[in-house]
Amino acid sequence: MGKLSIAVSPHIKSPVTTQRIMLDVIIAMIPALIASIILFGIRSLLVCAFCVAVCVASQYVFELLCKKETQIGDLSAVVTGMLLAFNLPVSIPLWQAAVGSIVAIVIVKELFGGIGNNFANPAITARVVMLMAFSSSMTTWIAPLGADLYSGATPLALIAEEKIGQLPSIVDMLLGRRGGCLGETCAIALVMGGVYMIARGVIKWHTPVFFVGTVAVAALLYSGFDVRFTLYQILSGGLILGAFFMATDYATTPPTPLGKAVFGIGCGLITAVIRFWGSYPEGVSFAILLMNILTPYISNLTRHKIFGAIKVKKGGKAV
Repeated sequence: MGKLSIAVSPHIKSPVTTQRIMLDVIIAMIPALIASIILFGIRSLLVCAFCVAVCVASQYVFELLCKKETQIGDLSAVVTGMLLAFNLPVSIPLWQAAVGSIVAIVIVKELFGGIGNNFANPAITARVVMLMAFSSSMTTWIAPLGADLYSGATPLALIAEEKIGQLPSIVDMLLGRRGGCLGETCAIALVMGGVYMIARGVIKWHTPVFFVGTVAVAALLYSGFDVRFTLYQILSGGLILGAFFMATDYATTPPTPLGKAVFGIGCGLITAVIRFWGSYPEGVSFAILLMNILTPYISNLTRHKIFGAIKVKKGGKAV
């Protein structure tokens, strides 16, 4: 007779690991990274590689100082570095990118217990901090290579200033030939990455669809059903990047399909309110950060009900 093996749960093993998930996210971001190099030059690669290096080094040093087992092999710091770089202008000074990378890893992620314990998306939070600290360099846009000079301004800024005639064409918006952060401009590349992650089961479709859909509906209503205005709202700013890559973070978004839908709708509504009535032309980062804070409440309200269990009141009396 063989020996009885005893082990703690979970007893069902899965080949899906954190490293495998993060690798899929990295693969999904490669088309947008390639597009950014084509559009803004080799400095896009430099900024991205620098942010990744600082994020990985920050996590390693923090875990070393705290005498924790190093987790840099799970590739989560690489993903954070790439996402932060995607949310920065290509002209950002590298020392400012380093500050943002350290904030993302040390303050937002590691001080709260590491991967899975952070209350907000590290890259989004770092970007908001950098907007407050380095507002000038964070809002200085470089025109893509080969584009007209006016493309250096973001479409959302042009819409806010009522310079409609200076807007890039819809084709330029799809290809990324417009002003913006280095990883957010090429809509086609970002959608390709998003579809890849959905096909691989890395993310669900609920949050991206409801996020983008809510902004689209709000834009239609606000503009009196102006389709062109609505298309610019969808393709401008960091909406597609945020919807697919940042509003789908496992640790900071609800786990259930209904919760993900509510989260996406909330992000879309806040984004629309900031864009249409706020003093700042873009609202995606602030919307995701605010909804991250509400995630525990959304998760609690939309969690699955357990049938057949005994409910115990205070005092130990079963009902």
